[in-house]
Amino acid sequence: LKTGLTPSASGSAYLELDPPSTNNGPLTSLIAPTSALKLTCAVHGPRPLPRSAPFTPHILLSTHVKFAPFAARQRRGYIRDASERDLAVHLETALRGVIIGDRWPKSGVEVVITVLEGEEDRWWGEEAGGGTTGLGGVGGWGMMTVLAGCITVASAAIADAGIDCVDLVSGGVAAIVSTPGQTSKGRQGLGPGLGKSLSPPTQVVLDPSPAEHEQVMAACVVAHLPFRDEITELWFKGDLPSSSTAEAENPTSPTTMLDRLIDQAVEAASGARTVLEEELREAAEFKFKRNEVNKQAKSHGKGKDTSSDVDMSG
Repeated sequence: LKTGLTPSASGSAYLELDPPSTNNGPLTSLIAPTSALKLTCAVHGPRPLPRSAPFTPHILLSTHVKFAPFAARQRRGYIRDASERDLAVHLETALRGVIIGDRWPKSGVEVVITVLEGEEDRWWGEEAGGGTTGLGGVGGWGMMTVLAGCITVASAAIADAGIDCVDLVSGGVAAIVSTPGQTSKGRQGLGPGLGKSLSPPTQVVLDPSPAEHEQVMAACVVAHLPFRDEITELWFKGDLPSSSTAEAENPTSPTTMLDRLIDQAVEAASGARTVLEEELREAAEFKFKRNEVNKQAKSHGKGKDTSSDVDMSG
């Protein structure tokens, strides 16, 4: 995570998540098993609205999320589609509860995020794979990881722009995945019919990579404010395990499973906030040191800036 990379913007940030390393044996293909996540964010404003715009006592926030044409295996178009507009709406909801809008009446700020590389819903080599991560399934799990990254990188860019916020918001995602290689405890001897009706054992993973799991049952994205202990955005997708499966494996209800999934997503957001705080602290220290150096240079020059003198000839 880096800030201040776009000089023309009021604030900017770059976020990159490396793909997880897989040690399942020698590689048989040059295609990477999983994709990385690379996002850039630029914040323009706050700046006054046009004279023709109606008066608003709060700041006008607008978000724009766009995938680069080369961001995914399937080439994206130059016009935003429904999924990109949906991500922008979720991002606006997450940031609206963070920015103190009363301090900029009749002003607007624009948050522009470009996805240079997005998370894929399945491994690139599995064109017709089954399950919820293959073609014909639910799909779209990679978009949730992209949204969590958008929330974190937008928070860093807004802080770099010097816009007052109530807290630093960070995004986290957790998912319930099935583990077909394992056997349910107590499944043997449940009788004919009951053992067949039970689904494979499940586990909750943080920051999931859909290409690494055969089946993703449900996922949840949150935008969390740790100091205020608030959630400004929550997006849940999928189906929770059935009550019969939950009672056979663990005496918990689907409601408890949902609470556990949200708690794990909040934990993932807390981990992202640690990186966010460290980068903003380093950026602030660099700016303060640069200001001190400029002040010392001006004091040694007795207030006269000789570097701007130009010799005119001819």
